[in-house]
Amino acid sequence: MDKFEQMKAFTQVVTAGGFAAAARTMGMSRSAVNKLVIALENDLGVQLLHRSTRVVTPSDTGLAFYERCVEILASLEEAERSVTQLHAEPRGILRVNAPMSFGTIHLAPALADFLLQYPDLQVQLTLNDRFVDPLEEGFDITLRIAEPQPIGSLIVQPLAPAPRVLCAAPSYLENYGTPTHPNELRSHSCLHYGQIATEYQWKFTGQDGEYPITVHGVLCSNNGEVLKDAAIRGLGITLLPLFIVESAIAQQQLQVLLSDYKAPELSIDVMYPVNRHLSTKIRLFVEFLKHRFG
Repeated sequence: MDKFEQMKAFTQVVTAGGFAAAARTMGMSRSAVNKLVIALENDLGVQLLHRSTRVVTPSDTGLAFYERCVEILASLEEAERSVTQLHAEPRGILRVNAPMSFGTIHLAPALADFLLQYPDLQVQLTLNDRFVDPLEEGFDITLRIAEPQPIGSLIVQPLAPAPRVLCAAPSYLENYGTPTHPNELRSHSCLHYGQIATEYQWKFTGQDGEYPITVHGVLCSNNGEVLKDAAIRGLGITLLPLFIVESAIAQQQLQVLLSDYKAPELSIDVMYPVNRHLSTKIRLFVEFLKHRFG
């Protein structure tokens, strides 16, 4: 006899408070439900239910077993739903958060291709450069560019590395000189993320060691495009992900500096809440992102 059918019958009897009510819910005869529960008790060698003419209640052992059965049956239902969803078309709204620069340069055209594949899906894209709490703010998918780090309440999967380069406009270097060592950056105008009132450090590693440098400049911002444009105008030196400045470097608007020294590499990560990892729309979008940017 199917053990899961026995467990379903038992939990339904406890939930409904009797065999007749459980039988109606399950669409079975009272005797069939009773037969399943008796078979379960015989298999286990314990009495799970106290029966009387008017009421059925679980024994202490039955109550403990009931709680475990509820968990097991819920897990089975979730597993069955996940297998079914593997072949289902994604529907509904997918709420996505991403950094501004990456979102406009790379994610926007990728999203258009994704939506053409799945016309029944809607995407709500929010772009900003602050660190959001995906759980608190209700995002299904969050893309983040930072130094790799685990986050307990989220599944974090790396998509691609995001190397950073130090660069400045030829006009700035002509006026203020070209630094040949990280220590020289202390005397330059450095355009950085963060706030004016807060000290900000750039860290570099070369063959001669590691150099944490506290930098200052005429401009700081929480957006890489702003810093890139300011650097192109000759306002200072900036340290940015390559995907933001590669076009300006190719057009010789910016020049790479201190190529023998490397800043810690960032990672482009996709994050989503643990309890949503079986969602069809999330699974398909994560697979799409990995294929697109991996």
